[in-house]
Amino acid sequence: MPKRDIFIIVLMAITAALITAAGIYYKQGFLRILPLYISLVVGLLQSRINRYASLIGSMNSLLYGVVYIYYSLYGSAFSALLFSFPVQLITFIRWNRNKWEQSTVLRKLDKKQRLFILAGCAAALAAMWIVLPLIGSRYVFLDSVTNLLGILIYFLTMFAYVEYTFLMVINGVIGTALYIMMLGDTPEMTTYLIYSVYSFICIVFAFFQANKLYISQQKETKNQEH
Repeated sequence: MPKRDIFIIVLMAITAALITAAGIYYKQGFLRILPLYISLVVGLLQSRINRYASLIGSMNSLLYGVVYIYYSLYGSAFSALLFSFPVQLITFIRWNRNKWEQSTVLRKLDKKQRLFILAGCAAALAAMWIVLPLIGSRYVFLDSVTNLLGILIYFLTMFAYVEYTFLMVINGVIGTALYIMMLGDTPEMTTYLIYSVYSFICIVFAFFQANKLYISQQKETKNQEH
């Protein structure tokens, strides 16, 4: 087993223990931290760019949606239930049709696609800053930014654009900041903060693994052409 996988498995066990301890300390209901235990496995698979991460993540999104509603993170709940669940399921189907070992065939965005995405995100962000305060969201800026990036990441992942891993790193930082801000009002979010640190480490591994895989695929494709 590669040292990377051994490291993440050990980290996963430590994170699970810390989540359990924090959940008991803050008397957090099991159902509110259940998605985190499932996400530990998803994080491991994501670090390998394994297509089954999307399948498990899709099912887990339903649990996250319920939890986010409980914590008044309506932007996050909307993203989990109406975007994350169906899009990740479609992602698994698409990746499965374009298999590359345990992963899929990756590609990159061109300049026009990047400009189009940037303009679309700016418009969507402006709309979310208007809507979220109206429905009572308590963390408008971070909630809207992290979920807008999350939605974009889902679609880039679905079409196997390698840039999704870079955006995941950015979103990981913002998501961690959101949980830190919530600790003052909701100390039991410590469990989600603990997971976010583990997730960030997995995401960093995924970033390097995706780029390594993309380069390897390009070389093999060129060799086949010659």
